[in-house]
Amino acid sequence: MPDQAPLRPSPNAPCPCGGGEYAACCGPALDGATPPPTAAALMRSRYTAFALSDTRYLLESWAAATRPRELSLDPGTDWRRLVVIDVVDGGADDPTGIVEFRAVFRDADGRGELHERSRFVREDGRWRYLDGAHRD
Repeated sequence: MPDQAPLRPSPNAPCPCGGGEYAACCGPALDGATPPPTAAALMRSRYTAFALSDTRYLLESWAAATRPRELSLDPGTDWRRLVVIDVVDGGADDPTGIVEFRAVFRDADGRGELHERSRFVREDGRWRYLDGAHRD
């Protein structure tokens, strides 16, 4: 069964990550026009990709050493809100970065929250998600 095309909000709609209008926030990254300049921007764009069911972007933005061969998302998960808690490094000149966040969602079991401290690395000049440790 072929993958469905990911959802895309209108350009002036709020970005799912909460960072402004989609076209000025995560839209350029998900559309492949502009890579995220920081680890935090990549984390925000990955949250948006989860919210929009964009497995292509999620896999492309994953570090080669830890990237799964395939990824399936639960279509019943509705990502509601992202809160960035902490950012360590991950700037334009850094080789690594850490972003801690909380992502609120709703699924068949009700409201849930993902709390993760994610590690990011530069690979071929682009930020990539390496891995994450779940927090309570």
